Amino acid sequence: MFDAEKPEDLLRIDQIASMSGLDFMRGILEGRLPGPPIGRTLGYRLHAVEEGRVTFRGTPEFEMTNPMGTVHGGWYGTLLDSAMACAVMTCVPQGSVYTTLEYKINILRPIPLGMEIDCTAGVDHAGRSTGISHGEIRGVEDGKLYATGSTTCIIMKAR
Repeated sequence: MFDAEKPEDLLRIDQIASMSGLDFMRGILEGRLPGPPIGRTLGYRLHAVEEGRVTFRGTPEFEMTNPMGTVHGGWYGTLLDSAMACAVMTCVPQGSVYTTLEYKINILRPIPLGMEIDCTAGVDHAGRSTGISHGEIRGVEDGKLYATGSTTCIIMKAR
């Protein structure tokens, strides 16, 4: 599986825009294209991709905790932002790119350290200029809901 380890490993915007968002996301899943370095840093990876839906799988470890020893809210937020925005990316046509405009999360309960989780997101709307999606974090083994989120992304023509 190809994983970006340095800036020159990452694709340029024109390379990304040369394919549909769905093809781009499938390329990451299949290891033909570099995955996001932040996933390696924060302990999650792309697990499943289909049009309008993605799943990231991860496990929070000690390095992801706050001073109280619980999983930092930024870990939940980053994981949900990745999944929700990448779900929108699966609907972006060739020649366009996206970025997050805003997102919101709700943390329902603490994730135990070392627990494998899935963060799944689905698209509610993908138009010419905006994409809206929602996501949730659930335990793989216990099925419990740990957090939810929603996002709005801007879709724009690549230059």
